Amino acid sequence: MIRKQESGHETNTELFRPLVEQIVEHWAIGKPPNPSPAATSDKPSGYFRLTNWLLDYLVMNREFPSGIHEMPEGRDRFGNLESSFPVDFDQILDGFTLPD
Repeated sequence: MIRKQESGHETNTELFRPLVEQIVEHWAIGKPPNPSPAATSDKPSGYFRLTNWLLDYLVMNREFPSGIHEMPEGRDRFGNLESSFPVDFDQILDGFTLPD
């Protein structure tokens, strides 16, 4: 039973991953790269937290979130705190549709 659930979770993760990457790339347009010396990419602060949060949400709920959700605090690779931030999903999901 658990193996079947894990398999479904993996299938849904792969189903939603390309869409989540498109959405988060769209969200990142115009945002500056993470200024932390610990940053290992040129992505804006919160990029990976938003990616993980949205992917988990879609896998669990199979629908888009709506309204404003607070992304959780994070830690950089040195353990320094990265603050939470709000995301307005009504705004960033405009024009996106779920895969069939």
